Amino acid sequence: MADHPGSTAPPDASGTPAASRAAGLARLNAADPAEAVNLLGEVCASRQWIDAVAGRRPYRLLDELYASSDLATAGMTDADLDEAMAGHAVIGRPRAGDDQSHREQSGVHGAAADTLTELADGNAEYAAKFGHVFLICASGRSAAEMLAALRARLGNDAATERANAREELRKINRLRLAKLVGAPEPQASRGSLQPGSHPSDRPGAGMTAISTHVLDTSAGDPARDVPVELAVLAADGSWQVLGASATDADGRCPGLPPVSPAPATVRLRFDVAAYRAGRGEDAFFPEVQVVFTTDPARPRYHVPLLLNPYGYSVYRGS
Repeated sequence: MADHPGSTAPPDASGTPAASRAAGLARLNAADPAEAVNLLGEVCASRQWIDAVAGRRPYRLLDELYASSDLATAGMTDADLDEAMAGHAVIGRPRAGDDQSHREQSGVHGAAADTLTELADGNAEYAAKFGHVFLICASGRSAAEMLAALRARLGNDAATERANAREELRKINRLRLAKLVGAPEPQASRGSLQPGSHPSDRPGAGMTAISTHVLDTSAGDPARDVPVELAVLAADGSWQVLGASATDADGRCPGLPPVSPAPATVRLRFDVAAYRAGRGEDAFFPEVQVVFTTDPARPRYHVPLLLNPYGYSVYRGS
């Protein structure tokens, strides 16, 4: 049914009208390069991330924007990740005059003095051990919850904490992009990095789970930090990007979203160039695209990739 003149699109559960969300996305798409840098710079301080997300415009759907952000975050070098984290306030100490950090850390407002003191001490210990701020998606978390997470993560090694920080940054970037375009909180903006705890690791009833595992057969090791994008073929013949992630220390790729239980054509795209660059190597195959079909009778598809410098193979695993 057509809207009556002067009416607005109905709000969703967040109270955000669809027309407002579309206008926010259109503004980002239409922004000139300098304005796009300014807009996206409010989301993430990494210039690599800004350039990657700006360079993939225009975005037809919010999910495409979120997936682009996820892919850019997964593709960050250590220097890019450090640049991004440097733009974040210390947990428990929002920056003066920074409305964004005050809003995101609203859980510390009114917290007990003892809790704030423990947060300050824990942040100092964390920074001394890992060399960067303790990064956590603070929205909706109390000071006590953030303190508990800080204590738990202090026991990790440096590599685990880099992975945790990257995942928290991914969630923060999604939340900030949603605010930028006037959208409700995106799916999977919260959750733990632990296997099986992320919302996309728990497909809804009837949904089809997609997973992968990348092994570098030339090194004899799992391939870590390979950006992976998941898309499905739409009715108009275009590819709709549903999400993105990166392989972990075991070569597995947590966080890929499930797909519809209806028969679908699915594409996994592996950014081999980013992986090789991180190892100081050239990529003969800059990317690998794997396209396969799903059957409603199968609730999960596991499609591993065996990678070497001059060849690769894929198969349907179990």
